[in-house]
Amino acid sequence: MTVLFAVIGIAAIGFLLWRAFGPQSSDSAAHDTTTRSSGPVGPDDDAAFLRDLDRRTRGPNGSDSDEI
Repeated sequence: MTVLFAVIGIAAIGFLLWRAFGPQSSDSAAHDTTTRSSGPVGPDDDAAFLRDLDRRTRGPNGSDSDEI
């Protein structure tokens, strides 16, 4: 039983040390709007990509090929 408490205590201390001295969380970076960098945008967030994809899949007449 003492070993179990020791393992839990070591894990708790390790977690607290990691939270205190580990890498900075993204929450603190999200609150600071002056240092926000615009990184790459994924295809599902890119409006121009989605419009082009919709245009290519609908075809020249603007209707789906599945619709009758």
